[in-house]
Amino acid sequence: MAREPGDRRERILASAAGLFARKGVAATTVREIADEAGILSGSLYHHFESKEAMVDEIVTSYLEDLRTRYKRVLSGDTDPRTRLHDLIVASLEVVEAHPHATEIYQNDVNYLTQIERFGYLRNAGKEVQAAWLQVIEAGIAQGVIRSDLDPKILYRLMRDAVWLSVRWFKPTAAYPITKLAEDCTSLFLDGLSRR
Repeated sequence: MAREPGDRRERILASAAGLFARKGVAATTVREIADEAGILSGSLYHHFESKEAMVDEIVTSYLEDLRTRYKRVLSGDTDPRTRLHDLIVASLEVVEAHPHATEIYQNDVNYLTQIERFGYLRNAGKEVQAAWLQVIEAGIAQGVIRSDLDPKILYRLMRDAVWLSVRWFKPTAAYPITKLAEDCTSLFLDGLSRR
């Protein structure tokens, strides 16, 4: 289906994203999306072929932004600590730019990957993991990160800590994303012990 420009289409997507994030994709109905957007449910089909098409557009935009930012971080020639910090900043910026999509991905990825249309999410998940593991394994190789810890466990703990901040973190002038990234990097690499 060809993309239509316009405020109505964007309003529908924003309404759908909010509902999917709050209620889950499976539990959200087309009627609820239409009510939230202030249109008749049949009118949704003038803009989107299905509920899944809306989810697809929301999640695809999110993943593309994530891929672009991660590639930028990985292409830089920096030390592992800086690279981990930059990966955290990139993740937090994407979380801030796509809060509903982040929630949808976190909450519904297992459900969505069972639908043929969303098979690409498996590869996207592998790409995200590979980016984090590249940074973690470089840190281990250079002695910045302990070698007795499983890199995949570290990846899951760090990624989820950062991505799930969408549920509680609201940046302010006094405590912006960059400060949260610095604190996360310090916590992940230096721990809780007093220096």
